[in-house]
Amino acid sequence: MANTLLPIEERNLTPEEVERLDKRRRSGQACLVICFQCLIVATLVTLWAGQDLTLSPGLAHPMVYWDIITFTLAAIFGITGLRLRRGTNEFFSY
Repeated sequence: MANTLLPIEERNLTPEEVERLDKRRRSGQACLVICFQCLIVATLVTLWAGQDLTLSPGLAHPMVYWDIITFTLAAIFGITGLRLRRGTNEFFSY
């Protein structure tokens, strides 16, 4: 009997295709881990970015720029991780 938890297109895969699928899902999990790490760093950098916006003159706001970059990276890694990990019904534990 087929495993009904698996999507229909994944029920009759060859061992090589299963290996590629697992590799894709594990790299998606790694992207999600990087996303959450970037979110943690960006949250901490936000503390200094507010001070930088208040006290720095003109357009010299390096902490604000770093904050924007880290939030952007978090979004990129999050979207990529969700896209690569789609179809999984298990929890990966490294």
